[in-house]
Amino acid sequence: MASRKYMEHALSEWMNASGPDQDVVISSRIRIARNLSTHPFPMLSTNSQSKEVLTQVSQMMDSEELNTISEFQFIPLEQLSELEKRVLVEKHLISPNLANEARDGAFILSNNESVSIMINEEDHLRIQCLCPGFQIREAWDLANQIDDVFEAQLDYAFDEHRGYLTSCPTNVGTGIRASVMMHLPALVITQQMNRILSAINQVGLAVRGLYGEGSEATGNVFQISNQITLGQSEQEIIDNLYSVARQIIEHERAARQKLVNESRLRIEDRVKRSYGILSYASIMDSKEAAQRLSDVRLGIDLGILENVSPHVLNELSVMTQPGYLQYSSGVKLSADDRDILRAELIRNKLSTTLSEE
Repeated sequence: MASRKYMEHALSEWMNASGPDQDVVISSRIRIARNLSTHPFPMLSTNSQSKEVLTQVSQMMDSEELNTISEFQFIPLEQLSELEKRVLVEKHLISPNLANEARDGAFILSNNESVSIMINEEDHLRIQCLCPGFQIREAWDLANQIDDVFEAQLDYAFDEHRGYLTSCPTNVGTGIRASVMMHLPALVITQQMNRILSAINQVGLAVRGLYGEGSEATGNVFQISNQITLGQSEQEIIDNLYSVARQIIEHERAARQKLVNESRLRIEDRVKRSYGILSYASIMDSKEAAQRLSDVRLGIDLGILENVSPHVLNELSVMTQPGYLQYSSGVKLSADDRDILRAELIRNKLSTTLSEE
């Protein structure tokens, strides 16, 4: 099955690349919401209408312009098990909404997994582009290029005054959600995060967890994104997020330097304790794993640990998720079984990394 290759490896190919400011920004994402003017929006569509949208969008796979951007695979959700869909959500390749609620849903995925085009999610199209590190403008350039290809052949729902029309009013206008996934442990440790969050909300940005709206910020990872899509141009949205994210990066780095200057032994102890627990623990739940991996990532960025690659931590952040653990084991696991397997996977991965040094 074509989709299987996207689940055989926890780390997407695009995450193997280095990106600017990756000590703080794990990834940058652009998501564009679009609908076809010829069909009711997904929540009002009949089964036959949803299938018509699916057929119409799938024909884009033959577009020469699209194939010059990357090689793509078209994957209907009906070909996937519930567990496979969960793994794809954990890899951020499809949304929870597409996995759980879409009728006649599908997605088009690039070979390196940096582009995912979801069909019949909340909107007819959700074009998502991901880049490593702080590359929000590069992600926008790629998403805009793909959007132009689709708009040239599909009749988008568009109003001269309101812009692109979407199922949710909060997406009307540009239809853009720009976001950066940031690792902010020093701001949390120095108890500055609440003040930062308050300031972010006041400038029209939202702060969410690892999986977007409604998810918890675990492992000191926060998703910062725009809230306003109407009344601003695409460039204004991108520039606003870029400017605020740049300030957060500098605040996080200043907080890290403060930890080193004022509490170096304590932060070294915290990092090394977490590394030791990850290296030898026999059982570990997902919340503790996320926190310990956050400490180790901070230790790498501060130069306290020199024998672990950030790419290994990115891989472990997916490998230790419940769906991936279940999928990789090939058998049904209880919560305790997952905690045991999670600890084993972390131990093995860290020991393999050390042996390769």
